[in-house]
This record gives sequence, structure tokens and C-alpha cells, in this order.
Amino acid sequence: MPSPLSLTLLTLGVADVARAAAFYEAFGLTRAADSNDHVAFFNTTGSILALYGREALAEDAELTAAGEGFRGVAMAWNLRSDEEVDKAVVRWVAAGGRLTRAARKTFWGGYSAYVSDPDGHLWEIAHAPGFFWDAAGRMTAQE
Repeated sequence: MPSPLSLTLLTLGVADVARAAAFYEAFGLTRAADSNDHVAFFNTTGSILALYGREALAEDAELTAAGEGFRGVAMAWNLRSDEEVDKAVVRWVAAGGRLTRAARKTFWGGYSAYVSDPDGHLWEIAHAPGFFWDAAGRMTAQE
């Protein structure tokens, strides 16, 4: 039986690796030592965030790099409280990101805001009370 899906690395195609890396560093992430001029790696809880040139990423996937605006994808960063969400949004914007929807209570009982990084990658910063946290600090859908 195959193992369950595990998101181990999230790669974002960016216009300028150095600029994108500087944004995520300003937000508080630390660039991994094996980063270089072409790709930047950041450890997160349970996975790695990678920043790779948009053109190079498209070429690697044998696709065109054309395409702007809404991509039909949003990453989510879930936190343990509404207050943590508010603080994270302030940090995000201070680092150079953009607020696309202010934090508010949601129809599903949570609290969330939407922000984007300098390349327009959409992130939801949320408190989802229906999820749980394991001993390693990872969110899980079951206790």
C-alpha cells in the first residue's frame, strides 16, 4: 500500500529569486545554507519552502511561464488563535507583502485573512478551530 501524500517541499516560481528570498527573510524565515543564486530554501514546520525562478520552473515542467493573476491556488498558514493571525498579518505587510482581504470571522467558524507575497502568490493566514496540533507543532485533521 502506498504511503499517504506528504507535502515535503513547496516550490514557488518567482520573478527574482534574490528579491523573493529577501521578502521571506524580512518576514522572519532563515535561508538554508544550500541556497544559491538560482534557488532559495527555507525550513518550515514539516516541509521546505523553495523559491525558484519562474521561467526556470516552467521550463523544468515543460510548460510556458505565461499566466498572471489568480492561479486557483492559495497556500495556508494556520495558527492557534485569532490574535496570532492578526500579528502575522501585520508582520507580513511590514515585510513587504500585500493584504488582499482583511482578517475576519469565517462562515466555517474560523478566522482568516488573505495576503500575497511580492510575486502575487496567495496565502491564507488562518485560525481553524476544527484542527488539532501534534507534539511537533504540526497541524492535523484528527486528534
